[in-house]
Amino acid sequence: MPIRVLVDLLFFTGRRGGTETYARAIATRLPQALPDAQFVALTNRAGADRVRGFFPGEVHVVDWVGTDRLSWAAGEVLAVDRRARRLGADVVWSPANFAPLGRSVVPRVTTTHDATYHLRDGGGLGGVLARVTAWLMGRAARSSDLVITGSHTAASEVIAHMGVDPAVVTVIAHGTNEPSVPDDPWSELAALGIRPGRPIVMSTGNRLPHKNFEGILRAVATVEGDRPLVVVPGSRGADPLAPLVERLRLQGDVVLPGWVSAAQLEALYACASLYVCPSLEEGFGLPVLDAMRRGCVVLANDVPVLREVGGDVAIYADATSPAPFAAAIRDALADDQTERREAGVRRSSEYTWERSAEQTARVIQAAAERSRTGR
Repeated sequence: MPIRVLVDLLFFTGRRGGTETYARAIATRLPQALPDAQFVALTNRAGADRVRGFFPGEVHVVDWVGTDRLSWAAGEVLAVDRRARRLGADVVWSPANFAPLGRSVVPRVTTTHDATYHLRDGGGLGGVLARVTAWLMGRAARSSDLVITGSHTAASEVIAHMGVDPAVVTVIAHGTNEPSVPDDPWSELAALGIRPGRPIVMSTGNRLPHKNFEGILRAVATVEGDRPLVVVPGSRGADPLAPLVERLRLQGDVVLPGWVSAAQLEALYACASLYVCPSLEEGFGLPVLDAMRRGCVVLANDVPVLREVGGDVAIYADATSPAPFAAAIRDALADDQTERREAGVRRSSEYTWERSAEQTARVIQAAAERSRTGR
């Protein structure tokens, strides 16, 4: 008899970056990895159409959950277990850190991407929200039957800071997709005001503080003479980096194009001389992998998780020290990049979403077996 898997997509809005990339990539490949399983998605009213566009099964909507984290958290507590029982699920997979907070009759697998909020200090409202988020994530992970995380670095932090039993944690690396380079990349970039003539240094991601895009801007501000053109897509609406660009007088050296199309993003990768990942903390470091897959030389902040992903192919420097980081950018742009680009493509091609989905399916299957055997 096939198992019935409820995929918890209450968080999905189309605007949450890496966690949505991960959830969509795995969910679309699970039917191949679990060919006899039935899949049901639970989502919010705002993301329902997007989820229906890719999900390989039934989609059920919790109408009172919207785009905000408060209603998402409430939905995890009040709706997921109840719907799982009603829909006859054998197992629930929650791919985005949040999950029901207590033990349930229906076994649960949670992907806990990192312990970022447990490591963050700070006062004010931001500090309060970080502590609440950390508490919710910790409770969700500890009450799950099995936990998936993307790197050994993240697994160590989840175990140490959330008190999760190491025996229930499985490390499954993320994957990356084949590039789809536009026929004329520069024409795609012209709409963003970007034209040939200067080396492009690019970075990508949402504007959460730990992404540390400030590190790139402050580094470039120390460069005298000819500067590269820094391009940082990934924000919707008014970009919170814009005031810093103005204060540092980088208006002619930085482009903040907002949320770009898939074709424009691929064009940026194709035309970039260097990809920079200045992040202070990551659960895996998918931006490093995506950039290498597209033949970019990568300069990453020197933290363990990014070394785990980038290996000896990426270049590392301290992204919190502007002058040394600027020197690393200059050196990377000056080097002959051919060998490093080729090595990056080879390394990143070992990471596939198909392999990640197969390993995730085994964890889901193991959790479902607990339900059927009563263990």
